[in-house]
Amino acid sequence: MSTDHAGTAASGLKSVTIVGASLAGHASARALRAQGFDGRITMIGDEVHRPYDRPPLSKEFLTGRATLEDLALEADDEQLDVEWILGTRALSLDCPERLVTLSTGQSVRSDAVMIATGSVARRFDRMIDGVHTLRTVEDAVALRADLVPGARLVVAGSGFIGLEVASAARALGVDVTVLGSSQWPLSRTFGDTVAATVQRLQESRGVRVRNNVIVDAVLGTDRVTGVRLSTGEQIDADVVVLGIGSRPAVGWLGESGLDVRAGVVCDEFGATAAPGILAVGDCAAWFDPIRGRAHRIEHWTDSRDRPSISVARLLSGRTPRQGLRPSYLWSDQCGSRIQFAGRLLGGEELTIEAGGVETGDLLMVYRRGGNPVAAVGFNQTRLMAQWRKSLTVSAASVSPPATVPVAEPLSQPFGA
Repeated sequence: MSTDHAGTAASGLKSVTIVGASLAGHASARALRAQGFDGRITMIGDEVHRPYDRPPLSKEFLTGRATLEDLALEADDEQLDVEWILGTRALSLDCPERLVTLSTGQSVRSDAVMIATGSVARRFDRMIDGVHTLRTVEDAVALRADLVPGARLVVAGSGFIGLEVASAARALGVDVTVLGSSQWPLSRTFGDTVAATVQRLQESRGVRVRNNVIVDAVLGTDRVTGVRLSTGEQIDADVVVLGIGSRPAVGWLGESGLDVRAGVVCDEFGATAAPGILAVGDCAAWFDPIRGRAHRIEHWTDSRDRPSISVARLLSGRTPRQGLRPSYLWSDQCGSRIQFAGRLLGGEELTIEAGGVETGDLLMVYRRGGNPVAAVGFNQTRLMAQWRKSLTVSAASVSPPATVPVAEPLSQPFGA
């Protein structure tokens, strides 16, 4: 870890509070120390756990192949010198005073505040036993207890979380039905060819996938017995998982004066309109110069990488001129690794570069104006590594504007 304290001296900051003790919060603390900040760091988390990795919750952890210790984000030799306040919710933020009030009645004042509270899973108004969402370790433990061999699982939602849970449940001997509202699983994000490959992959492992259906309600009194579709059709179930999206965890900022209509609106370096207040990770809607508006991204790599940009601006007072790295995500389903890199705005042309739908090794490239802007691959890790490198170089050639525009209010909901 660097011990260069030039950043701290230049900024005059003596204390930073990070609200949120997950990936983005931990990455923020690491970036502060790596860039020379030697002042006080206070990290507040509403869970009792130190930072852990969430993607395995719907995969290895759910099937029992990973433990909580395996998910730890802190390295064994990591010395961040953080003051931890865990198992405590932040209730409000006074921006001018940079004062965070906690559910315990305590308050924490600092020179700067980094908001990293992430997102929360969308739920139905009526949640009964056997109905699950998946966001925390406790969620995963409770779901795993219900996934006994022969149980009938209905997954509402055919996004990544729902499909990964379906895959893990099949591996545990559970009977699985996925109910999605789109034409194909993931078709709204990646298009029909990729989506058809995903559906074929799921069905090859015995998962039933139904598209263009909407779950209207869960059935049962104390314990779930099934779901009802908007058509009135009822489907029996012993367990139901809701994978119907998420919303930014910004309710505690309602009186802060920040623009939080669709996440914490920031400029392209994570700074809000309030001096000394920044936001990173899933809860943050950074200004995207390519889209021309603020945009929330819920990708693991963005939550890990963007805090270093925010910290550089916080400590130096200057706007770092860094290339725009393409977003990257991966998903392990039914024995296959699906990888995506790039940014999609809609309307791109797609070409198959390798493999095919039938063979399950598809690699497709998205082009805009003839230039590659994104790629997706199934079990094509070597080629995807090459495409990620190519897309990074291409993105880095896009210079940010000389002046940083003020973040604009969102005119429409964020997308993946």
